[in-house]
Amino acid sequence: MLKIYNTLSREKQTFIPIEPNKVRMYVCGMTVYDFCHLGHARVMVVFDMVTRWFRASNYEVTYVRNITDIDDKIIKRANENNETIDVLTQRFIDAMDEDSAKLGIIRPDIEPRATQYIDGMINMISALIEKGHAYHAANGDVFYSVRSFADYGKLSGKSLDDLRAGERVEVDSFKKDAMDFVLWKSVKPNEPNWDSPWGKGRPGWHIECSVMSGEHLGAHFDIHGGGQDLQFPHHENEIAQSEATHSCQMANYWMHNGFVRVDDEKMSKSLGNFFTIREVLTKYDAEVVRFFILRAHYRSPLNYSDKHLDDAKLALTRLYTALRGYEIAESLIDWQHPQAIRFKYAMDDDFNTPEAMAVLFDLANEVNRTKSVEVASLLKNLGKIIGLLQRDPNEFLQGKAEIQTLKPNLLVNENQFYLAEVDLSTVNADSLEIQSLIVKRLEAKVLKDFAEADRIRKQLADAGVILEDTPQGTTWRRA
Repeated sequence: MLKIYNTLSREKQTFIPIEPNKVRMYVCGMTVYDFCHLGHARVMVVFDMVTRWFRASNYEVTYVRNITDIDDKIIKRANENNETIDVLTQRFIDAMDEDSAKLGIIRPDIEPRATQYIDGMINMISALIEKGHAYHAANGDVFYSVRSFADYGKLSGKSLDDLRAGERVEVDSFKKDAMDFVLWKSVKPNEPNWDSPWGKGRPGWHIECSVMSGEHLGAHFDIHGGGQDLQFPHHENEIAQSEATHSCQMANYWMHNGFVRVDDEKMSKSLGNFFTIREVLTKYDAEVVRFFILRAHYRSPLNYSDKHLDDAKLALTRLYTALRGYEIAESLIDWQHPQAIRFKYAMDDDFNTPEAMAVLFDLANEVNRTKSVEVASLLKNLGKIIGLLQRDPNEFLQGKAEIQTLKPNLLVNENQFYLAEVDLSTVNADSLEIQSLIVKRLEAKVLKDFAEADRIRKQLADAGVILEDTPQGTTWRRA
């Protein structure tokens, strides 16, 4: 039985879907005014992993992840750049899609944009006013009255009197209570605006997700997810809005992934200590980054450093090295295999990817020991479930170079040497230089100039290239 740590109940609970074999999941997505950083990458990778496991477990998943394309920061950045909001947001949506594709993330089923749901937001705000949960203030804004909702604070586990204004909660003299939050902002100069019963203006941030989740998943759905920083006030406010409007529980399970930290501080744009995904991908292979994220449990803090990414690269190299040389077709997994049982048990235990990865390493050790194609196939196919190990091993090990094993093909005499079907057009300049040195080393060995062959091996080793001589020829990988 799959169990999920539910932030709402503060314990692991057996997952029971509202509809048999179906999962409806909403995840708070990105505010698109800049490039995504590793904190955003963690949200995307974590809930991609969750979706993949549900589908591998034969659930039909509807995964919704929204895009916030109207926001104070978006407006400010567009004005600074002297460009329209549409141009700004589309540029960063395209960049987000590029980054997520490189990380092996499957696109969510639905990606609603906030500006497409203004009418729904106006309708929800009107309903909240009618039910006495919101009020139109003298300055033209509409506020939610938190004291009108008896369960306010149940997600964060604090009483209303204990809670303080958190991130993005504005203190305003027009509020009846300092904890009240804005649902509709009256029009201001140089800002986009829409008509409403309360005059021209634009929606507040929190109302967006209540409307978009309800529109696509219904008033009551299975899972709501997002980063830990959204637990309060954003998700607390979503619950207040949605449950006050629809008079039913919003989501059965609330999932929050942990922070990415740098020097023991949360990585964020506001703190200025963030690394964009594309910055990191100039130094590290995208699959290494995905591996780095999944190697930690999704609820644990993730400490970013080059050392940790270097460790992730070495670990992933071990797995790909075990797979090299095997022709493996995609196949069904034998879930009765002891290692597959371990893998499933780990993933069913609140998506315990560190333990699932331990299974992969045990399988890699078994492949190295037994040379079993069946075990290699299980390793590759279990890796696929969490979005790993699907490339040609040489492509990963040789730094994305598409290069064949170099081997002697024909010896006409002591001074002639040929290579078998090596396509030089498929390699980059750096790889071509490596290949050339390997050819020279092979030629030296044929001519019994073993000192020269050893010199070339050392030259390559000093440059971080490891050679491996096998009966099938010489292969290489990055150190």
